[in-house]
Amino acid sequence: MKIISVLGSTGSIGVNALDVVGRNQKLFQIGALAAGRNITLLKKQIEKFRPAIAAVREEKDALQLRKLLAGKTDTRIVAGLEGMKQAASADNCQMVISAISGAAGLIPTLTAIEAGKDIALANKETMVMAGAIVTKRAEKKGIKILPVDSEHSAIFQCLEGQRRENIKRIILTASGGPFLHYKKSQLARVKLKHALKHPNWKMGNKITIDSASMMNKGLEVIEAKWLFNVDIKQIEVLIHPQSIVHSLVEFNDGALLGQLGIPDMRIPISYALSYPNRINNNLPALNLLQTGKLEFIKPDRNLFPCLRLACEAGIKGGTMPAVLNAANEEAVGAFIAGKIKFTDLPKVVEKVIAAHDFAADPALNEILEADLWARQEAIKKIERITV
Repeated sequence: MKIISVLGSTGSIGVNALDVVGRNQKLFQIGALAAGRNITLLKKQIEKFRPAIAAVREEKDALQLRKLLAGKTDTRIVAGLEGMKQAASADNCQMVISAISGAAGLIPTLTAIEAGKDIALANKETMVMAGAIVTKRAEKKGIKILPVDSEHSAIFQCLEGQRRENIKRIILTASGGPFLHYKKSQLARVKLKHALKHPNWKMGNKITIDSASMMNKGLEVIEAKWLFNVDIKQIEVLIHPQSIVHSLVEFNDGALLGQLGIPDMRIPISYALSYPNRINNNLPALNLLQTGKLEFIKPDRNLFPCLRLACEAGIKGGTMPAVLNAANEEAVGAFIAGKIKFTDLPKVVEKVIAAHDFAADPALNEILEADLWARQEAIKKIERITV
């Protein structure tokens, strides 16, 4: 029986992870949950899985949750960053699913690593912001970091039993989002409701918008660099609208291995939880006869400059990826709030990057300071934009 802590339990990854656990209760048990402000859903999760501890972002939500659960469960309700850290380091848990959205996932993930927990990583920002620090600490603690993102899980599976020195390149596939065939003039008229219509995946608002701008794929490039210890120049992005081939690895002898499957996050989640075994998900099988043509298209980095900006930040390294991520988070929040246009997203990020005096080999406190600076700088840039 593997006891699991789920950080970000009310988000799309967390909900899918709990679905996997619920289908396999002889294999997995929930020891801790952590969520943002969706206490209605969190209450239901606590009542079903009975974790020892549950964390929320705000103390006022913790107070309300305690009242709602009074006399119904022994779950201890905690709040704030300290509460998240307690959920991440709970003594009874062997594995932590890191699925908190955005930069907020970094400190809880590092806390879990320091506590010696294996990590099922869905929070790509952890690696984007502090990949060098995270990988060093994980190696020192002797814990596994198992990727949950479908693309990184695919690469992980393709590399099983392979020598890393034989990797020629990694090919990250991208759906292309809802605006694959748009022109620049059309992107200028995009509304929030359009950006949230992902053609293949059901995800949270932030990651869906990042997918539409292709920033998400740029962040995944940086994540792949650290997860698989490769140079960013060895990582290529190809748009694959069908989302059937989740990523590929090419080796120096010309062999190309890919991982295929239906677009359902429960598949990579279950592999991370059960590794090195596989469990029966009872999901629909991929029917190759019905799949039809599989397309691969080179992304237009002029149409999707966020991809270019992310790759450049990844090559630059140091604090630059953290600044890129923070500026993007603020810009996406402003777009959701109707303060800026979709085409302003890369403009805000590029201006913040241009103003940053980066550190080449930052300590954790320098990364956090760069994150805060970038958010403040992005807000200034956003305030100067008129929709």
